Order: sequence, then structure tokens, then C-alpha cells
Amino acid sequence: MTENYKNHWNLAYDDRATEDLGWYEESSTKTIALIEKTGLPKDAKVLNVGIGSSRLIDELLTKNYTNLIASDLSNKSLEKLKNRIGKQSENVQFIVDDLINATKLNQLKEVDLWNDRAVLHFFTKSSDQKKYFDLLKKVVKSNGFVILAEFALNGAEKCCNLDVFRYSKEMLQERLGDDFVLKDSFKYTFINPRGGERPYIYTLFQRK
Repeated sequence: MTENYKNHWNLAYDDRATEDLGWYEESSTKTIALIEKTGLPKDAKVLNVGIGSSRLIDELLTKNYTNLIASDLSNKSLEKLKNRIGKQSENVQFIVDDLINATKLNQLKEVDLWNDRAVLHFFTKSSDQKKYFDLLKKVVKSNGFVILAEFALNGAEKCCNLDVFRYSKEMLQERLGDDFVLKDSFKYTFINPRGGERPYIYTLFQRK
């Protein structure tokens, strides 16, 4: 199953330019606002899961963040990202791994911020969701932060031809448990490159 998903995402990134992908954002303003709200220093360990070839990494580098981790199941997407940022890739650790069957991400320690835009909602099985949150809880440090931006309850039922599992802030809180405190949340309708409306729920949590 992992290999099937890897092939799926590699084909998605091979077939189209980053700017043509359905989840492409010219600027990750909503995510950056939440990152800045944490007050973390610029050398904080920021893990971006399922980052693909997102321009968020470019923006964080411009803002002088120096300890970024870019992770994705698709090696093709990370190759695109690495080639685009060029020499700045020295400040980014690239990890090709599977969030559900992690062999590298589970070795990380003391992550200051776990950032996920549009990844968790692809895990539709409760067993896979549990593995996702088990990994998150293993690597995020005490007082660390978690940003989860997923399709809202009134959001699309599919993305990139895959079924998705939609969330509310209450559902995300339940998955994280009492060790995590909700610091901020808001609804946001993203307009994709083809003009489609994609309602999201954005949340920021802090671990006790």
C-alpha cells in the first residue's frame, strides 16, 4: 500500500508543475501567521510533514528560519523543492518517509513544531490515523507546537483522486488528547489554482 501511494504522489508531481497542483499556494500566509504566533526562535526545529514542493519552505528561509525539516512520501516532490531553493537547501533537512510506517521520522527527537497542511485528511482508516498521532506524540517535545490544517467538515470529499477524512477542531483535539491545548483555530476557504473552493480548518495546539 505504501508503494502504491508513493507511486501515486510521484506521478502527481511528475505530471504537473508545482504552480498547477490543486493544493498550490502562492503564499502560505495562514500557516506562517500561526508559526509566528508560537513565538519560537528562528533556530527552532520545524518539521513540515507532507510538504511536497510547497513554497512555504522558501518563505520560511526568507524569514531566516535555520532548522527546517521537509518530509514527504514522494521523493519527486522533495527533489523539485531542493532544486528550486538551491544553495539555501543547506538549511533544510530532507526526509523521504511514510508517516504511517515511519523508519526515519520516528528517529527524530525534540521537535519544536509539527506542521501539517493537507496531509492528515488523506488517512481515512482509524488505524492509520492512530499511527499518525502516535508518531506526532513521539517526536514533539513538551511545550512544543502542532499546526494541523485539514479539510473542514464541509470541505471536499476527495483530493488528487483520493478519498479524504474531514475534520473539525473538536475532532482534532480529541485525537491529540488532553496533553495538547488549543491555542488558535479558524476556518479558511482556500481557492485552488483552478478556482475551486476548498474549506479548511486551521488549528494551533501546544503540548503541555
